[in-house]
Amino acid sequence: MSYLQNYLKKTPLEKQKSGAIAFLASLDNIKDSFADIANDIVQELKDQRSHLKLIASENYSSLAVQQAMGNLLTDKYSEGYVGHRFYAGCENVDAIEFLANDLAKKLFKAEHAYVQPHSGSDANMVAFWSILIKQIQDKEVEKLQKKTVMELTPKEYEKIRLIMMKQKIMGMSLNSGGHLSHGFRSNISAKMMQAVNYEVDPKTNLIDYAALQKQVKKEKPLILLAGYSAYSRLIDFSIMKEIADSVKAVLMVDMAHFAGLVAGKVLQGNFDPLPFADIVTSTTHKTLRGPRGGLILCKNEFKEVIDKGCPLVLGGPIPNAMAAKAIAFKEALSPNFATYAHQIVKNSQRLAKRLMDQNVKVLTNGTDNHLIVIDVASSFNLNGRQAEKALRLAKLTVNRNSIPQDINGPWYTSGVRLGTPATTTLGMKEEEMDKIGDFIVEILKNTKPGIDPKTNQKSKTEIEVDKKVLDRVSLQVKELLSHFPLYPELIVD
Repeated sequence: MSYLQNYLKKTPLEKQKSGAIAFLASLDNIKDSFADIANDIVQELKDQRSHLKLIASENYSSLAVQQAMGNLLTDKYSEGYVGHRFYAGCENVDAIEFLANDLAKKLFKAEHAYVQPHSGSDANMVAFWSILIKQIQDKEVEKLQKKTVMELTPKEYEKIRLIMMKQKIMGMSLNSGGHLSHGFRSNISAKMMQAVNYEVDPKTNLIDYAALQKQVKKEKPLILLAGYSAYSRLIDFSIMKEIADSVKAVLMVDMAHFAGLVAGKVLQGNFDPLPFADIVTSTTHKTLRGPRGGLILCKNEFKEVIDKGCPLVLGGPIPNAMAAKAIAFKEALSPNFATYAHQIVKNSQRLAKRLMDQNVKVLTNGTDNHLIVIDVASSFNLNGRQAEKALRLAKLTVNRNSIPQDINGPWYTSGVRLGTPATTTLGMKEEEMDKIGDFIVEILKNTKPGIDPKTNQKSKTEIEVDKKVLDRVSLQVKELLSHFPLYPELIVD
């Protein structure tokens, strides 16, 4: 029996939803073409239904967003931008991209929007290179009294290229909560320019603006990058702008993690990056609850160069992804989204408090946003990988994360990052956060490092979890999730 036939058989006619019917019909098409892939998709749905998703960078998008990602638009090439394409037949893509750009500008009160980046890292690459071109290349070309780089001799072009490579970018270090694309040495961002990282204060784990100002004055970066992937406090972007202006740096903000909190008017005033940053990049999933993809918002002075992200960095735009982004932006403009965004922070703060009440070390002693970082090394004598594994066995999905001065390095780590966007989407509130906090503590308190059978020494990956505790918590997670079903309209059993 097909997924659609099963659904129609099990649901009364008056309760049938067109979104579910279309989704299940598409699964049947996939099943007919490649059954293994259809089975994997269905298994992913079952896994997400049976586990508490506590990864700060993940969420659940609407079925409308999901369906926009899989349609005829995927067959269309559309290099260029609205009204300026290198392929014929882009009228419908133009309409979609225009709507997505327009909705993004309205949602974030931005001067200009660019929705083509395929991911947050792509958005950062477009932004970095756009800054290099506008601030360095174009000015050097002008000095040579040429109009474009195409008029340069090979020697002139090489000289300018090397000047661009010598520019500095300064972003928060990975251990302090920054992102790989903010100047981590194993990432392209630290190879295309000179990367200088700033750290949080070693005692408070907070940004020390005075120390940052001093470091910026010394380094004089071209780009001062603000934003994070594992920092649980707010950033005052008015101060960041003053610091950037003091050395004539471009202030760039990567708000991939907290874009939904900006859209939902949780972060306002000095904590909203749009009034202060020259360029803002983001993903469109995470707290924004859209499709996987990237977004750039910028001041009008960067508009022309940003719009040339293709061919600068990107290949062909993904029209189906842009359509899904437009739907997500429209959803985020609703009053319901603001309520949701505020609840994310309430839940995060409640979860942090519950953990701290049980003597768990929470970095910065709390949170102002959607995420929490806990020090599992000092709290439970585990490394991050061991804690991540134990919690997954108990049906709680988290990710290990580096912490400041991490003795275990970026692979094993000493921390675990938790987030509340997905559980909030399911409808959970403060009462449920208390239960989740208890689950986490009970499992980690009853977990210890295992023995590596090859060396007979303590293993960095193996663990021993009290089976009675594991079984009990797993049942409690199942009971909790039974009250908050994921995509309840989808019947795939």
